[in-house]
Amino acid sequence: MKIFSLKYDDVFREVMSYEGIRKQLISDVTGIPLEKIKTATLESPFLWKRYRYQKQGILDVLVTLDNGTRIDIELQVHIQKAWLKRKVFYLAHMYTEGLKIGQDYERLQKCISISILDFTLFEGEKYHWKYGLREEQGEGIIDLLEIHVIELNKELTGSGALEEWIKLFRADTMEELGMLKAQTANVGILDAIEVVRRMNLEKKLRWTYEARLKAKRDRKAEDDYVRDEGRIEGQMEGLVQGRAEGQEQLAQLIVRMSENGEAGQLERLSDAKFRNEMLQKYGLDCFKNGTT
Repeated sequence: MKIFSLKYDDVFREVMSYEGIRKQLISDVTGIPLEKIKTATLESPFLWKRYRYQKQGILDVLVTLDNGTRIDIELQVHIQKAWLKRKVFYLAHMYTEGLKIGQDYERLQKCISISILDFTLFEGEKYHWKYGLREEQGEGIIDLLEIHVIELNKELTGSGALEEWIKLFRADTMEELGMLKAQTANVGILDAIEVVRRMNLEKKLRWTYEARLKAKRDRKAEDDYVRDEGRIEGQMEGLVQGRAEGQEQLAQLIVRMSENGEAGQLERLSDAKFRNEMLQKYGLDCFKNGTT
C-alpha cells in the first residue's frame, strides 16, 4: 500500500519532533557517539520552508546539542541552482549568528549541516559526502564547520545505520516499512517507522472522515437544490402566467382604445398610472386582480 513517505514535509516534521529520533539520526550521520549527545533541542518548534514560493521547498530543522553545537537538518527534493554556494552561505550565517554583539569569539560554537537530497548532486557512486575546513595537504582540520550531504537516489553499497536511514527515507509503501522494521535493530529508525505508520493511518482516517462529511454535505446540497428548484419553478410558473395574463390584458386594451378613436394615446401606455386608468375605463382591470 502506498504511503506518504518521510520525504513529505508534514511526515518529516512529525518524525523530527521526537528528540530520540533526532539524536539517533545525528549520531548515525555525523559519527558523534550517541551517548555523547545528551540533548538535541529544537531551536524552532516547527519545520519551515526557506523559500515559501516553492511547492516543495527546502525543509529545515535547526537543533542545538547540549555542548552548544548547532545542527541544521535539511531535506530537499528538487535540485537548485548554485546549491553548494547556498549551502556554504547558510552554514556561515548559522555560525556567525550564534555570536551576539559584544560577545567574545570564544563563544562561537561548531555548526554542522546535514543535507538529505532526493536528487544527484555529485558524480560517482558515493552517497555520503562530508566537507570541512582542511589544510591543503589534508592535515590540520579546523573543526568548526561541517557539511554532510546524503544522496537518496544512489545505489547503496553498504549495510550500516546510514543505509537504513536512506531506506527509510526511500520507503513509500507499508511493505517496505515492514521489511525495514524486520531488518533493523536501530531504536531511532524503529521509532521513526512507527511515527510514519501512525501518520499515514491518521491521514487515511482523516480522509475517510472528510469523505463522509463531504458525502453528507453533498446530499444536503442536493436536497436543498431540489427544494430550491421546486420553489423557483413555482415562482417562475406564476411569473409566466402573470405575464401571459398581462399581455392578454394589454392586447385587449389596445384594441378597445383603437376602436374608440384613442390610437393616438397608445404610446402613453408605457406610463403605469395612465395604463391603469385606461384599464379601469374599459373594465379590464379585473384581469389584474385575477377575477372574471
